[in-house]
Amino acid sequence: MTKEAILAFSQGQAEPQWLLDRRLAAVENMAELEFPVIERVKFHRWQLMPSTIGQSWDLPSVPDFLAIGDNPKLVEVGSQTVLEQLPMELIDKGVVLTDLATVLEERPELLETYLGQACPDDSHRLAAYNTAYFTSGAVLYVPDGVEIDQPIEISLLEDRASAQPFVKKILIIAGKNSKFSYLERLESLGEGAESVAANVSVEIIAGRGSQIKYAAIDRLGSDVTGYISRQVYHHEDATVDWAMGVMNAGHVVCDFDSNLYDRGSHANLKVVALSSGRQVQGVDTSVTNYGEHSVGHILQHGVILERGTLTFNGIGHIIKGAKGADAQQESRVLMLSDQARSDANPILLIDENEVTAGHAASIGQVDPEDMYYLMSRGLDRATAERLVIRGFLGAVITEIPVKDVRDEMIQTIDDKLEKR
Repeated sequence: MTKEAILAFSQGQAEPQWLLDRRLAAVENMAELEFPVIERVKFHRWQLMPSTIGQSWDLPSVPDFLAIGDNPKLVEVGSQTVLEQLPMELIDKGVVLTDLATVLEERPELLETYLGQACPDDSHRLAAYNTAYFTSGAVLYVPDGVEIDQPIEISLLEDRASAQPFVKKILIIAGKNSKFSYLERLESLGEGAESVAANVSVEIIAGRGSQIKYAAIDRLGSDVTGYISRQVYHHEDATVDWAMGVMNAGHVVCDFDSNLYDRGSHANLKVVALSSGRQVQGVDTSVTNYGEHSVGHILQHGVILERGTLTFNGIGHIIKGAKGADAQQESRVLMLSDQARSDANPILLIDENEVTAGHAASIGQVDPEDMYYLMSRGLDRATAERLVIRGFLGAVITEIPVKDVRDEMIQTIDDKLEKR
């Protein structure tokens, strides 16, 4: 029945045969593949792989598009695209920003060439599931040498009024020597009576000499149990600066990987996470240095409220042959409750000489001296605590390219603090 449902969905969307074949092959492989390794997070019994595939056609309330500017933007609610805007000057330069259905109709070679390059279907069971069951998503393609000044935004909004699983693919292709900033939102809209599974796969192909500033804010709802994968394939001298806010309300595991395949490639990953209530969040951030003189730095800061659980795994792996590589990482967690649970696990795997590597990890509470200093200046405890937390998470928040989104992230933090 699973294969029949996927076949019916694929034919209903008029997908090409090669994509249907990949879907069916992924189904076959799922049973043989293992789950991804997220150390110290017990997620294997979470309901992450419902065997249903379909689309929702009831359009809920959508954001006020008059208030979101005129920069390049794509918005999907559920499986429907509700907004696309791309300036004509960028269209003339060959830039593509659209949903998967449109790309399959107009530029199928982009998907056939690049899909699965950063995250192959047979990487693990959840990657295969995503390929078999994804219903929608988006593609951004920036051709060689194109530089874009305005930030590009893609928003995938999970419709809580729908019981359909939230299974998405995003593919970002940066041509040689291209340069742009990108913002991604994963967010729940409204309220729903049923729990929903989410599986979101983002693949980034960073061409030679490209420069990408990538920012993401994840705010899936309390009834959403999810797996979020972001994978980058770095070519020579490609640089990707990441800034990600993991602000979900439900149980979520995240897998953020940079693969530095070629000489001189750079990855700078900054992650902030906030866990509260009884939720469990696990963030697995890794950099693998394959190329000589490649550089991978990880900075993770998290805050835990109430009985929340937050796990940071930082993994730096320097492969044999990557001479001159640099792998650094820092993971720090601030606990605001004696009932909170946290792990900060630094892992370094070094298979080459003549390299640089280091790590740091800490878990603690708000520094009493910081609190004393602020309160001695007339601030109450709640305000002082909020300022300390903002400063602790500020290293990532300041990297978000859109001021309104930075303000949203700060407001999300403030809202969770006020609900304690």
